[in-house]
Amino acid sequence: MSDSLEADYVIVGAGSAGCALAYRLSESGRHSVLVLEKGGTDFGPLIQMPAAFSIPMNMARYDWGYRTEPEPHLGGRRLAVPRGKVVGGSSSINGMVYVRGHARDFDTWAEMGAAGWRFADVLPYFKRMETSHGGEAGWRGTDGPLHVTRGAMTNPLYSAFVTAGAEAGYNETVDYNGRAQEGFGAMEMTVWKGRRWSAANAYLKPALKRPNVRLVTGVSAQRIVFSGTRATGVEITRGGRRETVSARKEVIVAASSINSPKLLMVSGIGPAADLKGHGIDVLADRPGVGANLQDHLEVYVQFGTKAPITLNSRLDLFSKAWIGANWLFLRRGHGITNHFEACAFIRSAAGVSYPDIQYHFLPAAVRYDGKAAAAGHGFQVHVGPMRSKSRGTVSLSGADPAADPRILFNYMSVPEDWADFRTCIRLTREIMAQPSMRPFVSAEIAPGEAAQDDAAIDDFIREHVESAYHPCGTCRMGAADDPHAVVDPDCRVIGTEALRVVDSSIFPLIPNGNLNAPSIMVGEKAADLILGKTPLPAANQEPWINPDWREKQR
Repeated sequence: MSDSLEADYVIVGAGSAGCALAYRLSESGRHSVLVLEKGGTDFGPLIQMPAAFSIPMNMARYDWGYRTEPEPHLGGRRLAVPRGKVVGGSSSINGMVYVRGHARDFDTWAEMGAAGWRFADVLPYFKRMETSHGGEAGWRGTDGPLHVTRGAMTNPLYSAFVTAGAEAGYNETVDYNGRAQEGFGAMEMTVWKGRRWSAANAYLKPALKRPNVRLVTGVSAQRIVFSGTRATGVEITRGGRRETVSARKEVIVAASSINSPKLLMVSGIGPAADLKGHGIDVLADRPGVGANLQDHLEVYVQFGTKAPITLNSRLDLFSKAWIGANWLFLRRGHGITNHFEACAFIRSAAGVSYPDIQYHFLPAAVRYDGKAAAAGHGFQVHVGPMRSKSRGTVSLSGADPAADPRILFNYMSVPEDWADFRTCIRLTREIMAQPSMRPFVSAEIAPGEAAQDDAAIDDFIREHVESAYHPCGTCRMGAADDPHAVVDPDCRVIGTEALRVVDSSIFPLIPNGNLNAPSIMVGEKAADLILGKTPLPAANQEPWINPDWREKQR
């Protein structure tokens, strides 16, 4: 590649999808790829050590630092919206939990107008991207760039939680990313040989060894440059200088569900009235840009333990230093795992066809950001509904590309959300009352045993519910004639040429579980679409749906 900022494909964002795109678009050697990233290097133990994930998530060096507008249904609270500002994007600061989503999620995408994105269509791409260690044979990839592993589950609380699920009448699943998501079992993580296996480590760094791939960091994308309706490049600033990056074939926006719609809007693609109100010339009136914002919320249901077997004794500075040294020099000990090693996906009621509640089990009682550890020993389950009907928006605060966008999820705006969360908490209490948990549980810390009626539980939810950091949907994929779709099923921005969006913002519906895996899958599949390749052959495997779902909750 020449020294000029020019390439066949210009990718805005070195996150989960962007890294996968860079790897696949450059694979043949026939196309040059330039990746633009605002953040800097992911080098160092704070990112690479799995157990340290809560630290970079809260550092301005690695996180965009966004917060919501005051959320009207949560007492005006402003919630954090971490997004990775670093090579690897959010895959470099996330909790490393690996969940594909349920088969029905992707079938629903197709029903919503995303033709070619059924589960049968996307399963081959999930398999292509993975090297699964311990997954279900035939359902999992064995030679992909992304290593997916399981924890050792040495803490007895993990197996007690899984057993409690069986005692409460739920299934056990050998692989929730395989044939059957529903049930209790081991949780998977993007960790390999004790190191965070981010999209940067899996995809981008191998791609950068090719002569046709280039990464430029410290870059702020200002707007997309057009000739008529054709995208020809990206206007950027770096080092205080304004430059134009040229794309000979296409510009691909992979900047996150927050920054991708923002970049489209400052470039003249979005709701016409809003753009005109900010003095922005309208190139394409797409009212769906920034709309359809979705997320998963969760509460931490915490319990004290009778014995000192949890991680709470490992949260002091000396213990953290010891853990760090063991990881750095020996790649062993508590530093090599994210500690989310057991989980569950269950249905909330009879008549729900596939899981709509997710559990992450953590053998510590502490906030996600590592602060406010419970006194003494305890553990917690993160639990929340998977398919909230609440929808929010990402909008511009002004025409200045450097200004933060306005983010309003409108959390808990639908009455069903409150009922769903109450169900989550009550089902959790039932599971924790099973015989396998009794030797460990001393008392309920949060919400606390006094919170029994709907009003008390709602008060707890309103004050303590947190984002699971799964924003998506703001550049929704749909049929080309859908006035609310932003991209068509080939990820092309409707009303433009040579411009695509490829990241979690194109999800029509939020999938069951954490979003890193489907974000990478989108990059994998979109690369074939961009290159005009025949899609991988559709899978013919049938996922398991509980045959008694109409009559039974479990």
